[in-house]
Amino acid sequence: MRWMKHRGILSVANSVLNSNELDQMVARLLVTWDTSRSATHGVDTEAAHAAAKAEYKTLHLLVMDLATAALQSEDFVAQLKEVFPDEGDDEDLD
Repeated sequence: MRWMKHRGILSVANSVLNSNELDQMVARLLVTWDTSRSATHGVDTEAAHAAAKAEYKTLHLLVMDLATAALQSEDFVAQLKEVFPDEGDDEDLD
Protein backbone atom coordinates (compact mmCIF):
# COMPACT_ATOMS: atom_id res chain seq x y z
CA MET A 1 0.00 0.00 0.00
CA ARG A 2 2.97 2.32 0.46
CA TRP A 3 3.63 1.97 -3.28
CA MET A 4 0.04 3.13 -3.88
CA LYS A 5 0.48 6.14 -1.63
CA HIS A 6 3.92 7.19 -2.86
CA ARG A 7 3.90 6.17 -6.51
CA GLY A 8 0.70 4.47 -7.62
CA ILE A 9 -1.68 7.39 -7.40
CA LEU A 10 0.88 9.65 -9.06
CA SER A 11 1.40 7.09 -11.85
CA VAL A 12 -2.33 6.88 -12.56
CA ALA A 13 -2.74 10.66 -12.46
CA ASN A 14 0.22 11.22 -14.80
CA SER A 15 -1.12 8.61 -17.20
CA VAL A 16 -4.47 10.39 -17.31
CA LEU A 17 -2.93 13.84 -17.73
CA ASN A 18 -0.56 12.61 -20.44
CA SER A 19 -3.13 10.57 -22.38
CA ASN A 20 -3.45 11.31 -26.08
CA GLU A 21 -7.24 11.40 -25.81
CA LEU A 22 -7.14 14.17 -23.22
CA ASP A 23 -4.43 16.12 -25.09
CA GLN A 24 -6.45 16.06 -28.30
CA MET A 25 -9.65 17.09 -26.55
CA VAL A 26 -8.01 19.99 -24.74
CA ALA A 27 -6.46 21.15 -28.02
CA ARG A 28 -9.89 21.08 -29.70
CA LEU A 29 -11.40 23.07 -26.85
CA LEU A 30 -8.66 25.69 -27.02
CA VAL A 31 -8.89 26.13 -30.78
CA THR A 32 -12.67 26.66 -30.62
CA TRP A 33 -12.55 28.80 -27.47
CA ASP A 34 -9.67 31.22 -28.05
CA THR A 35 -9.54 32.05 -31.74
CA SER A 36 -7.58 35.26 -31.30
CA ARG A 37 -4.26 33.61 -32.19
CA SER A 38 -5.31 30.80 -34.49
CA ALA A 39 -6.25 30.17 -38.08
CA THR A 40 -9.89 30.42 -37.04
CA HIS A 41 -9.57 34.06 -35.94
CA GLY A 42 -12.78 35.88 -36.80
CA VAL A 43 -14.68 32.66 -37.51
CA ASP A 44 -17.78 31.84 -35.48
CA THR A 45 -16.69 28.73 -33.59
CA GLU A 46 -19.43 28.78 -30.96
CA ALA A 47 -21.22 25.66 -32.25
CA ALA A 48 -17.95 23.76 -32.63
CA HIS A 49 -16.93 24.78 -29.12
CA ALA A 50 -20.28 23.66 -27.68
CA ALA A 51 -19.89 20.29 -29.42
CA ALA A 52 -16.32 19.92 -28.13
CA LYS A 53 -17.48 20.71 -24.57
CA ALA A 54 -20.23 18.11 -24.82
CA GLU A 55 -17.74 15.53 -26.08
CA TYR A 56 -15.32 16.43 -23.27
CA LYS A 57 -17.99 15.69 -20.68
CA THR A 58 -18.26 12.13 -21.99
CA LEU A 59 -14.57 11.64 -22.80
CA HIS A 60 -13.55 8.01 -22.50
CA LEU A 61 -9.96 7.36 -21.43
CA LEU A 62 -8.50 3.90 -22.00
CA VAL A 63 -6.13 4.43 -19.08
CA MET A 64 -9.11 4.69 -16.74
CA ASP A 65 -10.48 1.38 -18.03
CA LEU A 66 -7.14 -0.22 -17.23
CA ALA A 67 -7.06 1.28 -13.73
CA THR A 68 -10.67 0.26 -13.05
CA ALA A 69 -9.99 -3.32 -14.16
CA ALA A 70 -6.86 -3.49 -12.00
CA LEU A 71 -8.78 -2.23 -8.97
CA GLN A 72 -11.24 -5.13 -9.34
CA SER A 73 -8.40 -7.59 -8.72
CA GLU A 74 -7.82 -9.16 -5.32
CA ASP A 75 -4.20 -7.95 -5.48
CA PHE A 76 -4.95 -4.60 -7.07
CA VAL A 77 -1.57 -3.09 -6.17
CA ALA A 78 0.27 -5.78 -8.14
CA GLN A 79 -2.12 -5.27 -11.05
CA LEU A 80 -1.62 -1.51 -10.98
CA LYS A 81 2.15 -2.00 -10.90
CA GLU A 82 1.83 -4.03 -14.12
CA VAL A 83 -0.39 -1.46 -15.80
CA PHE A 84 1.57 1.58 -14.61
CA PRO A 85 5.22 0.51 -14.41
CA ASP A 86 7.36 2.71 -12.24
CA GLU A 87 10.97 3.52 -13.09
CA GLY A 88 11.83 4.13 -9.44
CA ASP A 89 13.23 1.67 -6.94
CA ASP A 90 10.23 0.37 -5.03
CA GLU A 91 11.93 -2.18 -2.77
CA ASP A 92 11.28 0.02 0.24
CA LEU A 93 7.65 0.61 -0.82
CA ASP A 94 6.39 -2.98 -0.92
